[in-house]
Amino acid sequence: MLLVSSPRFAEHTTPPGHPERPERAEVFDRVAEAFRAKGGEVREPRPATREELARVHTADYLDLIAFTAGRATMLDEDTYTSPESHEIALLAAGAAIDVAVHAWQKNEPALALVRPPGHHAEPDKAMGFCLYSNVAIAAATLRARGLDRVAIVDIDVHHGNGTQAAFYTDASVLFISSHQYPYWPGTGAASETGSGGGLGFTLNLPMAAGARDADVMGAYEAQALPALVKFKPDAMIVSAGFDAHELDPLGGLRMTTEGYARLVGLLDATARSICQRRIALVTEGGYHLDAVHDCLESVMVVLT
Repeated sequence: MLLVSSPRFAEHTTPPGHPERPERAEVFDRVAEAFRAKGGEVREPRPATREELARVHTADYLDLIAFTAGRATMLDEDTYTSPESHEIALLAAGAAIDVAVHAWQKNEPALALVRPPGHHAEPDKAMGFCLYSNVAIAAATLRARGLDRVAIVDIDVHHGNGTQAAFYTDASVLFISSHQYPYWPGTGAASETGSGGGLGFTLNLPMAAGARDADVMGAYEAQALPALVKFKPDAMIVSAGFDAHELDPLGGLRMTTEGYARLVGLLDATARSICQRRIALVTEGGYHLDAVHDCLESVMVVLT
């Protein structure tokens, strides 16, 4: 398994008390160092190019985020930049691309430990702590490199509205999201299934507050796995948010560390059977530091 991360992800700073704080990157660093100490490969990310970003984001939006370089700005009530944020966000998007391409070319899992997260960033708007839609950009890159079908599975407690928006009319990308509903950002109802040529290629699995491991696993076994098998993707990318954990301060789901490991194991086993184990994971949310650390360690045991 390849791990892509960098201590530089701590350089993106947010206001005091913000849940998406640099200490999350320190957790990533500990996980990466432990993996390296056991002989695992840890690779530094490279920045995504404007051409890669433009497969998802509008030119005006890319100009807006580039303008924040060297500045501390507030893009909305939740989303901020520090002077370094633009450069670090480019590394986050680049890391997502790197693990997706590695999984496709090497037929083995790859994991990117990044911040800021990405799945709330829409083609023309920053929101929910996110600047660039990392996983969507990675999926679009795989499509541009010749893959016919890419599946994205989002296991964050919040709905991946940005990822959904990027591919809502696109039949070449299957988007599956399990999330607390109703909850911020307000999207992700089961009735949202795509439109136009993409109708039927969005699958939302809304979960009531308090849902536990068995509820989540049941939805995946009954709905997500059959959809993945039917779609037959050439590769799978997982938006690996760990804020559905029972300890997380921002979510109301009750998943455990062991439940997360089982869920990722289920997705990994599915990737083995349908796309030669071409599975890449990219971090999203997760704001209880100990829970994020333990979930990442457990997931890496499953993947290795």
